[in-house]
Amino acid sequence: MEHVGFGKEEYEAFKANDRPGPIHMLNLVLLRDWADYPDGSRVSGRDAYAAYGRLSAPIFARVGGRIVWRGRMEQMVIGPRDRVWDLCFIAEYPQPSAFLEMLKDSAYREAMLHRQAAVRDSRLIRMAPQETGENFGNG
Repeated sequence: MEHVGFGKEEYEAFKANDRPGPIHMLNLVLLRDWADYPDGSRVSGRDAYAAYGRLSAPIFARVGGRIVWRGRMEQMVIGPRDRVWDLCFIAEYPQPSAFLEMLKDSAYREAMLHRQAAVRDSRLIRMAPQETGENFGNG
């Protein structure tokens, strides 16, 4: 099953979890070879996602967002071997409302058209940042 966006139920659950403080959003993205634009434009998925990044960057910055980690997937060690993510990063927002504010911005919604065209599958996981520890079991 492929996942490209979230629905009303997930949105409402996100809004209801309005604890204070920052949130981290783990993004795992698999791009299409060719973007799927409604008008049939012939653009690579990577180029379409880059357009999303360029257009959404000012809104992301305005709400206080920043990328706190980015990595390139090398190998699936545990999990389905056929799942390869093209983009892996963690975006930080100063509070949950900042993410919601970004989603409501009309310029961001226009940028989202490029993301929707570019992405074949994705995961977006909301996390509460914690202090690092000395071993895997801390936290």
